[in-house]
Amino acid sequence: MNQPLDTAALDQLFVQAHTHNTFTDQPVSDATLHQLYDLLKWGPTSMNCQPARYVFVRSEAGKAQLLPALSPGNVDKTRLAPVTVVIASDTRFQDQLPTQFPAYDAKPMFDSDAALAESTAFRNSTLQGAYLILAARALGLSCGPMSGFDAAKVNAAFFPDGQWRVNFMVNLGHGAPDGFYPRGPRLPFDDVARIV
Repeated sequence: MNQPLDTAALDQLFVQAHTHNTFTDQPVSDATLHQLYDLLKWGPTSMNCQPARYVFVRSEAGKAQLLPALSPGNVDKTRLAPVTVVIASDTRFQDQLPTQFPAYDAKPMFDSDAALAESTAFRNSTLQGAYLILAARALGLSCGPMSGFDAAKVNAAFFPDGQWRVNFMVNLGHGAPDGFYPRGPRLPFDDVARIV
């Protein structure tokens, strides 16, 4: 049986973790990015559909494509972040279902219902993006998730064939000690939850 994580682990993943806006100049290696994916891929998705796709933008050329699509407040922090992950949804995720979900043939269900396919891809790629944040924190990285961007520009720059579509982005690196704002308050349990 699993045991609860210790306080230090919970602090690193949740309690003391912040959204970072600035990072040190320490690079994030290819090996770390592979390790990051090898952790996050185990997070559950409905029917094991795994619709998220990832573009790890690290080069100057990649950043030059990305920066014009960002809201002004996200430009400098993204330019200086060691890596920016563009988390996208694969609109044809169901093509992988015959091997990834062998319980029964679910592909025709999504092929015949575009709205169901779109909502499933978006919901589950968002979930996988959350797994990415937790996996990054588990590996000692800091994260700065962002939604301030022009999706059409990001898609045109990185996904011109239209099959993948941007969901959101996360800046990754080793957070600077003063690289975040004071933590905002969180809503109490009784305001957001019910036990029935």
